[in-house]
Amino acid sequence: MRHINLETWPRRTHFEVFRAWEYPHFNICANVNLTAFCRFIKQQGISFNVAMVYTLARGANAIPEFRFRIRGKEVVQHEVVHPASTIMAKNDLFTFCFFNYVTDFSLFAEDAAVQIAAVQENPTLEDEPGRDDWLFMTAIPWVSFTSFMHPLDLHPADSVPRFAWGKYFKEGRSVKMPLSVQGHHAVMDGLHVGRFYEQVQRYFDRPDSVLA
Repeated sequence: MRHINLETWPRRTHFEVFRAWEYPHFNICANVNLTAFCRFIKQQGISFNVAMVYTLARGANAIPEFRFRIRGKEVVQHEVVHPASTIMAKNDLFTFCFFNYVTDFSLFAEDAAVQIAAVQENPTLEDEPGRDDWLFMTAIPWVSFTSFMHPLDLHPADSVPRFAWGKYFKEGRSVKMPLSVQGHHAVMDGLHVGRFYEQVQRYFDRPDSVLA
């Protein structure tokens, strides 16, 4: 982790402007093409949810702005950020599940299975105090939504990026899925979210390059 020198940071002005806003978050929702991705995970017998969490985490780690976090009047940049996703548990309630991101998908998937089983047995809505090296994720597999907004506690500032994906659907011969990305405007812009979409779409088009 490194501390950003605000005196020399190119986006210092943007940081100061948007940090002062009451609601500085923005959200972009777009459809991604999962045709090759769905075919591959079905052939390989891979969990859709685990593969999605991993792919989004890999894409976010590739974009520096997704690793910035606001701490009071300071900004830090993590070397690695880890996914935390909602998982269905008992009585139609969800639990949080925290994953350790590693680039090797087989190792990630092995550990993810352990973490999911543990929180389904002992559900929790608690996270580790003081940690902000997360990427918050959720799945809404019942709805092919066209917009999405995450709940937020704005005090203190919460700059953890948030992701949501919905029910995938067929469009012609393609399989598509709505994907929502939410970020804090003080540390990222639409440009960076656009780069994230481009990055994960490359992964979705060539799932063998990241999941094999």
